[in-house]
Amino acid sequence: MPLPPTWTRRKVLRAGLAHATILANSPCLAHAQQHPGNPFASVEDIFRTAIQNGRIPGAVAAIGHQGQMVWQGVFGQRALVPNREAMTWDTIFDMASLTKVLITAPAIMQFYERGLIALDTPACHYLPAFAACSKQAITIRQLLTHYSGLAPDLDLSFAWQGKQTATQMVMNARPQTTPGEQFVYSDINFITLGLIVERLSGQPLALYAREHILKPLGLHNSFFLPSSTRKTGIAPTQYDENGQMLRGVVHDPTTRRMGGVAGHAGLFSCAQDTATYAQALLDKLAGLPSPFPLAAETLHLMSTPQQPPGKTDLRGLGWDIATRYSTARGAGFPASSFGHTGFTGTSLWLVPNSRSFVVILTSRLHPKGQGNVVALRRDVATAAALALQDMAH
Repeated sequence: MPLPPTWTRRKVLRAGLAHATILANSPCLAHAQQHPGNPFASVEDIFRTAIQNGRIPGAVAAIGHQGQMVWQGVFGQRALVPNREAMTWDTIFDMASLTKVLITAPAIMQFYERGLIALDTPACHYLPAFAACSKQAITIRQLLTHYSGLAPDLDLSFAWQGKQTATQMVMNARPQTTPGEQFVYSDINFITLGLIVERLSGQPLALYAREHILKPLGLHNSFFLPSSTRKTGIAPTQYDENGQMLRGVVHDPTTRRMGGVAGHAGLFSCAQDTATYAQALLDKLAGLPSPFPLAAETLHLMSTPQQPPGKTDLRGLGWDIATRYSTARGAGFPASSFGHTGFTGTSLWLVPNSRSFVVILTSRLHPKGQGNVVALRRDVATAAALALQDMAH
């Protein structure tokens, strides 16, 4: 697969230098330099400012580097209504689309390692009904990289319910563009991949995830379908269409209609588990001892450009590398870094060469669906990269 074109690397580097210069002259970094015992003071200021400006009610975050968690932060409130609740380190969040890369993509790649899936084989080979409506040529690789040509989501304009209905809608979906031609981020891609995991494993996706991904990594606070006893520790998102605050119930409306579990959303997790996952992945990628349930070569495939030749929206097998969704990289991390975001306000960005990661978990939609974390993710990643550089000198 093609590496990022030279112009992409240059553009990222120029943007990084420009943004780093801006940040270096900012009051945030000046504040950090006045507190040499805390190189991450600027990161903390960014979170506090976002809360003060009403962008988020609170956040839990972590930064890792060279095999260690070098910073962790807890900010603001877990809930604002009906009662204010302080954020805690062990708060559990609706991870939204991080489900795609934390669960569904590695599950598919486990079958790839066992020789049960080939990346350039049409998906209908594993899910025969998927061939309907001109989808017979869409490959596993195209689903994983979002080059399938399918629409962004299932039609929510009418009142359908149930996984069986959703599955039939996936089978009836028709590509909007020629497969392989255009990058269109699509939940349907990962709903399909989740159905393939279930078909090949003979298990519900949630059970497969627990047995083959979460349990091997020791992640005891990551799950689908939270029990009622867990709900008080989960950050609520927003009111649903019936005026009920969603808490411990997945926010994504398609997943909710499907019963709470899907290949594109439904996972709940916390900062500690996400950091543990990130560290295990980076260690395995670096050839170090790690419980991550995939081989280093497989993780390299997942985290390097695998999109069709000549395309400039760069995607790994699940992971984002350089697209319009890549602002969570910030301006300081290299073009070889990768990550993903979630609609609810979650994000994870990873840097293989330094085994660094940035975890940001917020419930930005709470309580009225109006928060915004685009600038927060970008600025935290930029400040984190500068702080890690300062620590190295």
